[in-house]
Amino acid sequence: MITREQIPTVLDHPVHDTDGTKIGDAKHVFLDDATGRPEWVSVKTGLFGTSESFVPIHDASIVEDHLEVPYAKDTVKDAPNVDVDAGGHLSEEEEHRLYEHYGIDWDAAWQQADRPGDAGRAHTGTSGDVGPRETTGTPGTPGTRAGTPGTRAGTDDAMTRSEERMTVGTERHEAGRARLRKYVVTEEVQQTVPVRHEEVRVEREPITDENRDAALSGPEISEAEHEVTLHEERPVAQTETVPVERVRMSTEERTDEETVRGRVRKERIEAEGTEDAQGTDQRRRDE
Repeated sequence: MITREQIPTVLDHPVHDTDGTKIGDAKHVFLDDATGRPEWVSVKTGLFGTSESFVPIHDASIVEDHLEVPYAKDTVKDAPNVDVDAGGHLSEEEEHRLYEHYGIDWDAAWQQADRPGDAGRAHTGTSGDVGPRETTGTPGTPGTRAGTPGTRAGTDDAMTRSEERMTVGTERHEAGRARLRKYVVTEEVQQTVPVRHEEVRVEREPITDENRDAALSGPEISEAEHEVTLHEERPVAQTETVPVERVRMSTEERTDEETVRGRVRKERIEAEGTEDAQGTDQRRRDE
């Protein structure tokens, strides 16, 4: 259980769930009207801390430099949205919805809280700093938010005006995948090559003085054969593998511009009830 003395150790420090996963950062601690004990902690969640979820602090514990709550991260992020008013007060209906979300028995929690008599169930106050605070008030009525100007002992007569600023950043996501894949295809190719072959040609020559001796060298009349072998060329195809190119993939980064729109809240301060010398109401609005 977190005590009021430990509140400075909790504020603006990480909040982890039961698995040790960071949920966000603690921004405010809400105190019980009747007992003054820390009851709820608001956790800034979301990409830029734009959401604020409430989680019970009763069973939380401080571990090293962070607050550990006995709830899963998704459970905390899905908690009912509670819009705390300027007084920093949780209504009974809002608190009831939070109890139901976290599976806490409303009546049992009320009995165990050691509240005086039949005082109403009103929880209020956020702790933005430490020091004297007005946190109890009348049971059953909205109390005051600790750390709000005008509620601290010894505060001055000035009012602080605050506003939200939108911070835009980027995060890297996987947008797709590209791959090189090599596969084999078969193509029909055609090439013309010259081929040679031998043909028989019969040559006849008359008997002359030059070939007479060769012509009379054999028998006068006989049968004979003379054979000639013919040759021809045939096309022969074979394949060989040769490298033709190398292919690789690379990435290049390009920068585009996108417009991000959001809503931010600003506080305005105006003076009411002041009159000038002519009796007209003077109202000054701080823009």
